Amino acid sequence: MTDQLRWGILGASKFALDKMGPAIHAARGSRIAALATRDPAKAAPFRAFAGDIAVHGDYDALLADPGVDAVYIPLPHTMHVAWAIRALEAGKHVLVEKPVAMHADEIAPLIEARDRTGLQCAEGYMIVHHPQWQRVRALLAEGAVGRLRHVEAVFTYDNSGDSGNIRNAAATGGGALPDIGVYTYGSTRWATGAEPEEITSAVFDWEAGCDVLARVGARFDTPEGGFTAHWVNAMRLWHEQFILFHGERGLLRLDAPYNAGVFGEARLEIRDGRGTRIERWPRPNQYVLQVEAFAAAVRGEAPFPWTLEDARGTQRVIDMAYAAGGGRPAA
Repeated sequence: MTDQLRWGILGASKFALDKMGPAIHAARGSRIAALATRDPAKAAPFRAFAGDIAVHGDYDALLADPGVDAVYIPLPHTMHVAWAIRALEAGKHVLVEKPVAMHADEIAPLIEARDRTGLQCAEGYMIVHHPQWQRVRALLAEGAVGRLRHVEAVFTYDNSGDSGNIRNAAATGGGALPDIGVYTYGSTRWATGAEPEEITSAVFDWEAGCDVLARVGARFDTPEGGFTAHWVNAMRLWHEQFILFHGERGLLRLDAPYNAGVFGEARLEIRDGRGTRIERWPRPNQYVLQVEAFAAAVRGEAPFPWTLEDARGTQRVIDMAYAAGGGRPAA
C-alpha cells in the first residue's frame, strides 16, 4: 500500500456522491482512485471534486485494479454480502454500507472471509466515530445518569413521493428498519453495551412488502436490573430524530444523533441534580472521521470501533423485531 489508502467505489450512488465520496477525498491518508459505473456520465461529478480517477465499466474490473487498496460498497442492501466477499477475495479491504445484510445469519460468511483473508472489513456505521456518541457512551459507563431505566429513540423521514427509491422496494431490501432502524437499535446497543433479552411490542405499517412505520419496544438485561427501550422509525412521517437516555439520577439527550450537522447541530443535553448543561460539536464530519478510522485500522494503528460482529448484533435485533411483529409480508 502507498502512503495513501487508495479507494475504489462500487457504483455511482447518490449517497456515494453526496457523502462518502467527498469524505474519502477530504480524509487524511485516503484518496479516491477509481469508480465503477456502467454509465460514464455518472463519473463526471465524482471527477469534479476527486480529480482524474479511473473509471471502470463493471465492478469486477474495479476489483482487479492494482491501483485500488480498499473498496467502498454503497450498492442496494441485498448485494452487500456477495460483493464484499468478492472484494475481500480480490485482496481489497472493504467498507460496506449499512445494513451489511438482510438477516443476521447472512453475515457469518463475510466474517469468515474477513478472517481468512486477514483484511479489514467493516460496516459503514458512521455515528460511532462522532465525538457526541463517544461522549454519551463514556458518560453512561461512568454512571452519569445513575441506573439507566429507559431509552427513547426516534428517526423518521418521508420518501413517499419517491417511488423509484430502492428503500421503497422490497426486492432491494427496502423498509424503515434496514435503512434507519440500524441507527436507533445499534446506537442503543453501542452506547449502553447491553443487548435486548426480548422484544416487548412490535407494530408495523406495510406498503408493498416494506415496513414504512415501525414502533418497537424492547427489554434489555443489565447487571443493574435492565432497562426498556422504545424505537420509532418511519419513511412516511415528518423528519425527526432524537435519542434520550433516562436514568434515576439524570438524563442525556442528543438532538441530532444520526445526521449531525445536517439535521441539526451535534448537541448533548445533560440534566441532573446540578441543573442542565449543553455540550456542542459544530465542526466534526462523521463520514470523514469514519474514513480516517478505517485507514488507521488498515495500517494497524488502531482498531476499528464498529465490527462486523457489532453489525450482526444490530441485525439480530431487527430480525427479532420483525419476528415479534409477525414477519415480513410478501411484496
